[in-house]
This record gives sequence, C-alpha cells and structure tokens, in this order.
Amino acid sequence: MNKVKVIGAGLAGSEAAWQLAIRGVEVELYEMKPRESSPAHHRPYFAELVCSNSLRGASMANAPGLLKEEMRRCGSLIMESALKNRTPAGGALAVDRDGFSEYITDKIKSHPLIEIIEGRVDEVPEGEAVIASGPLTDGKLYENIQALFGGDTTLHFYDAAAPIVSFASIDMDKAFFASRYDKGDADYINCPMDREQYTAFVRELAHAEEAPVRGFEDKAVFEGCMPVEVMARRGEDTLRFGPMKPRGITDPKTGKEPYAVVQLRADDREGSMYNIVGFQTHLKFPEQKRVFSMIPGLENMEILRYGVMHRNSFISSPGRLDRFYRVIGREELMFAGQITGVEGYVESAASGMCCGINMARRLMGKPLIDFSTKTALGALGAHISAYEGKNFQPMNINFGLIDSLDERVKGKQARYEKVSQRALETLENMLPEILEDVK
Repeated sequence: MNKVKVIGAGLAGSEAAWQLAIRGVEVELYEMKPRESSPAHHRPYFAELVCSNSLRGASMANAPGLLKEEMRRCGSLIMESALKNRTPAGGALAVDRDGFSEYITDKIKSHPLIEIIEGRVDEVPEGEAVIASGPLTDGKLYENIQALFGGDTTLHFYDAAAPIVSFASIDMDKAFFASRYDKGDADYINCPMDREQYTAFVRELAHAEEAPVRGFEDKAVFEGCMPVEVMARRGEDTLRFGPMKPRGITDPKTGKEPYAVVQLRADDREGSMYNIVGFQTHLKFPEQKRVFSMIPGLENMEILRYGVMHRNSFISSPGRLDRFYRVIGREELMFAGQITGVEGYVESAASGMCCGINMARRLMGKPLIDFSTKTALGALGAHISAYEGKNFQPMNINFGLIDSLDERVKGKQARYEKVSQRALETLENMLPEILEDVK
C-alpha cells in the first residue's frame, strides 16, 4: 500500500494523518515547525489554536455542536483531545490551549505508522497526498497551488486574534464572574461599563493606531473574525450589540444590567490566563495596552499575548474540488482545512477527518464514504464543492447548509434539535462502514 503524504500538522493535517494511520496506512507528515513559524503561531505543538481557545457551542440546537458530536462518533482525534482538555466556558466547548495541542502532538508522534518530516514543502506532491497547509500558505507552495488550478484561483481575507491577559492582573473588585448571555455556568469574567465609560472607550478605540498590513481594507475582513477597532468605526453602538452585548448579565454591585460589558474566558485549565472575548485586533501593541486599559478591571492588566492579524488564503473550491475534497482531475490529491474554504477550528478538523477516512478507503480499493447532506459533515463537503453563488467565501457550519426537514417543526430551537437528531440517526447507519477498517 502506498504511503500518503500529508502537508501540514495543523488541525486538519493532524486529523487526516491520524485517520489514515489508525486504518493501517503509512503516513509521511510534513510540518515546517519548529524550523519555521508563521506570524500567527507561537507554540511548537501540532494542531495549535492560533485565535480563540473556544470550539464554540456544544448544544445539539446549534450546528457546531452537531458537527462536534458527529466527529466524536467517527473517532476524531481532535475531539478526543478537546474533551480531555476542556475548560469551563458555559454552553461552549473551550479547551486548555497548550494541553489540547500537546495531547495531539504526543498521539501523532507516538504512532508507529506516522513519520514526521520537519521542514517547508514547496511543491505540490505527486501520488496520494493531502495538502492541509493552512490559510497562511505562502511562498512557492502557494504559487504552485495557484498553478495547479490554472492561475490566480485563490482569494484571501484578513483574520485577527484577541489578546490574552493574566488573571492575577484583573481587578476583581470591579469585574465579576457570570455566564455568557445568561447561559450555562458563571465561567466568564465580566467587566461592566456605564454609558460614559463605553462612549469614551469606543471613541479611543475607533481612532487608535493600527499596525500596517499591506493591502488591508475593511471590506477584506471576514465578518466572523472582525477586528474590534473596525467594529468601533462602524458606529457607536456596533460593539454594544456585538461582543459587548450585556444581555442577561446583572452587575452584582448595582443589581442592574450594565450599559455594555467586556467578557473574558479562561484560556487554560488552571484559569491563570484569560482571553478577551470578541476582541480580535490589529492595533499596535502600545495602543492595545493603552486603549484596553480603559476597560474597568483591566487598568493594570498584564498582556501575555497581544492581538495579531494575518492574511488567510483559500481556494475558490467550487468546480475545483469535489465533495470528497479531491482535486477534480487528480483524484489522488486532496485538500483539507481552511485552505478549502471551510472556516473554523472544528470545520477544518472535520474536513481533515473526511480526507483521512476516504484516502484510506481509496488505497484499499473501497468505495468512498459519501456523507449525506443531512449531516453536518456532508453539508460542509457540499458547500465547498457545489456553492452556486457569485462570491464564494469561507463559511462556518450552520443549519442553512444542512438539508431542510420534510416536516414543519414549530420553534427554531426545536427545529434545529430535530435536524440534529435526524443527522445523528443518518450517521449511525453509516458508522459500521466508516469504522470498519479502524485497527
């Protein structure tokens, strides 16, 4: 049986390599770290989380929750690590950033069928391969991927990460613990603002100095990860109805809902580090310190990691990749992760899982697993391969991508739970075939 080359040991590449190996397929996993690192990466581990430490909602009434459960049932390494390294986050699945990546790294490195090859890859591989080089793909590999598809077929948007601060530096006489939007346990630190504080903060934020990014324009920012300073410039109330929404939160000092609130979520299991929720930014580092210190409770904060911004590139996949993530016309070559136009940690890992499962089946001469579009896994593959709009853009999993119900169900939550129930029933019927080759 041929060895499979997997390019990149991020979430998608690690998952693809694992799914191949546990089915008895030898893997050459290429990863440029620790020899080289991108501007967004800070740690030596595989599957590094470069932005938030949240894998989003866990409920079956939301699509990310459904996707995670489908992956768990299919034997996902990423989900195994997430559940073992979970941190308190109310209704969301958040993880200890280092513990999560270190667990995956140890599992990958200890598997006898996975050979780790350090260094940058410049060429599109021949033979069976999964390219999971990520949205920061650049240099010769980027150019050769463009050439593979006959020209400039990749697009880009800009992505940003939020600062992480030391818990010990937060003034808990001003801040308090509560849940997010009155859901789940009181796992979030809340920094309340009155109207005067909020107005002054937004004014300073909107006029703060950004670090230069070549070619950056507001319209190029992906709406799901928009820098907080861009939101501030869009109108005074934009933040108050976005990441600073105070809905369902009561300030214990006043007994009332604050005018606005900044929330922080634990970034490690010990609760020693907290990231500022929704505060992705590309302000200059001194400006981050100056402006964010206006937040009540963060006046003397110690910033452990400043917010950063970087370009994300992806293939215009419809017509170039099929629903199995294969290159049309070169079916031995697959792409996985955000470079395909799926957006988000879980979605990236899900695409890698599908690639690993089906590449193994290809080598065994078995029919590929055709995930139903009644499932979240199948809906993602359909989106990147069959999108019919004029402007293909990265997208998170959502119920709009999954097949509608044949029956009418009253109430959005009840309807979504019914979609999830149907998806899991559909997947259960497929699991014997999906898992039959796992050793």
